[in-house]
Amino acid sequence: MSETKPLAVNRRARRDYFIDETVEAGIVLAGSEIKSIRAGQINLKESYAQIKDGQLWLMGAHVAPYQQASHANHDPLRARKLLMHQREIRRLAERVAQKGVTLVPLSVY
Repeated sequence: MSETKPLAVNRRARRDYFIDETVEAGIVLAGSEIKSIRAGQINLKESYAQIKDGQLWLMGAHVAPYQQASHANHDPLRARKLLMHQREIRRLAERVAQKGVTLVPLSVY
């Protein structure tokens, strides 16, 4: 099995937070966001995940506009839906309800 090289790493999260558990999630992206992320134009420094109405959202991640996208570019700071099974989201919601627990993205690959 080959390892995938991360496109972005949130080094600050490992320094500022105690990492109790890591999970993987998919992410819903626009076409221009995919090209921008592949070019390494993503910043996770101030980002976090939030559960709203039973869905998981990535907030505060900055994906720079793609230069060649012209008029069809995306909002750099828009909320992006994260894809996980409902039972996993419910389990995370229970953990977040505890005092002092935060969902922080560690990497994008």
